Amino acid sequence: MNNSLVVVTAASAIFYGTPLLFASLGELLAERSGVLNLGVEGMMLVGAVSGFWAVQTVGGPGWLSLLTAVAVAALAAAATSLIHAFLTVTLRASQIVSGLALTIFAGATGLSSYLGHVANLGGKPAHHEFDAIDVFGLKDAPVIGPILFHQNALTYGSWVLVGLALLYLYRTRPGLHLRAVGESPATADAMGVNVTTYRYVHTMLGGALAGVGGAFFSLAITPFWLDGMTSGAGWIAIALVIFAFWRPELALVGAYLFGAFSSLAFTLQARQVHLPPEVFSSLPYLMTIVVLVLVSTGWGRRRLGAPAALGVPYIREER
Repeated sequence: MNNSLVVVTAASAIFYGTPLLFASLGELLAERSGVLNLGVEGMMLVGAVSGFWAVQTVGGPGWLSLLTAVAVAALAAAATSLIHAFLTVTLRASQIVSGLALTIFAGATGLSSYLGHVANLGGKPAHHEFDAIDVFGLKDAPVIGPILFHQNALTYGSWVLVGLALLYLYRTRPGLHLRAVGESPATADAMGVNVTTYRYVHTMLGGALAGVGGAFFSLAITPFWLDGMTSGAGWIAIALVIFAFWRPELALVGAYLFGAFSSLAFTLQARQVHLPPEVFSSLPYLMTIVVLVLVSTGWGRRRLGAPAALGVPYIREER
């Protein structure tokens, strides 16, 4: 029963959807503050190479090395996102241009590739990687065992993160202020909320989570370093925020849906079903295009509930 196509696909969907969930939650928080960050792909690659470098460098027990690697990945990507925050919040540069430039700067042919080359990381397996955990000894339980009780620590951490994001956005005063900054920064400013601080903090937090998502690629999915190994996952994460109507719980559902499309080719190949893998590997990107087309119209923007001030620089009026 646990080897059925449905169970294997569901378990794989969670595994392959986890980095998308981290990155999309980070982008969701940034966009809730009114900052559109199209540099997610570059930040994921910076996180992937930084996390892999750390796990190869830091000694000690495996759990400590992996924990350090995730922290390094988050810090490196957050530092990268600080560039975007400075350009768009302080200098009021175009958020679209800044995000695209950041992806080029840090992407597969930029900073991440340079760091991997300088540190000579290519072609070496990771010293440690995130393995699946047998939670409560239930990994062999019918149906739910492989799906819920045999994932790795980062996957379980992403579930906790979704719950924390929900509580933060809808049950705390700072979360209320964040939504106000994204909807009407002038009104939030009049209430005494520091719009600049909120936008800086959440843009950097979004970068940090993108870095963790990138580290998932180099420490769990394919535990080695390869230029451009995220393969456009950052763009999918951006579209996923729209797909989820800017809500954390729907981001989880969407991430696993995209994860199922990403893993389906491997699952069918393992069962000797020979279909062109390009068909299945293209599905997440086709969905991304459809979502972006829908939201590109004013009607779609209003219906999907995008933050009203998303992408709009805030200029504080003197009083």
